[in-house]
Amino acid sequence: MNLLSAKNISHSFDYELFHNVSLDLQQKESIAIIGVSGSGKSTLLHILSTLLTPDSGAISLFGNAVSSMDKKRLSKIKRDDLGLVFQSHYLFKGFSAYENLEVAAMLSNQRIDEDLLKKLNIDTVIEQKVTELSGGQQQRVSIARVLTKKPRIIFADEPTGNLDKKTAHDVMDLFFEYCDQSLAGMILVTHDEILAFKCQKVYKLENKELIRVK
Repeated sequence: MNLLSAKNISHSFDYELFHNVSLDLQQKESIAIIGVSGSGKSTLLHILSTLLTPDSGAISLFGNAVSSMDKKRLSKIKRDDLGLVFQSHYLFKGFSAYENLEVAAMLSNQRIDEDLLKKLNIDTVIEQKVTELSGGQQQRVSIARVLTKKPRIIFADEPTGNLDKKTAHDVMDLFFEYCDQSLAGMILVTHDEILAFKCQKVYKLENKELIRVK
């Protein structure tokens, strides 16, 4: 099943970032987007995840054009079906790690997966305040929060930037396992080409165009 389709996406700020970008994401599929800083990778991810509206082109999610959805329908899809992981974790600092997960579970009507906490190696610190955790632990809590809502598409922008190499690879394997078991898909933006090439497809954003390199 086609989870996401982007057709002829173009976008500019003070200058043109990219034009005529097209890609499709299927169930169980992982796509990485690489490119130098400033090439527009994060902007493209924001467009694909509906955080930004492109200057031109069309995005479809689960077979439905985003432009034709009303705000209520789009908000429901964002809440239930899209999971965004950023390098900045955006956790609620006044809460414990577990309370952050409880909010996600409550909003998406899901339960917290204790096995997930063990796989991310945060099960022993889950009751601590977010501010008491290391940057790497906070990032793993953020990842757990996203996976707790059981999204159909994961959008990940440098999700392993605060993690050591082994943990970064473990987290990527967890994403792949989740996509495979949950019939979900993932679009990853990263500078780390080793991690990128673990994905099934790799695209490079270069000279304002998106070129497939794997």
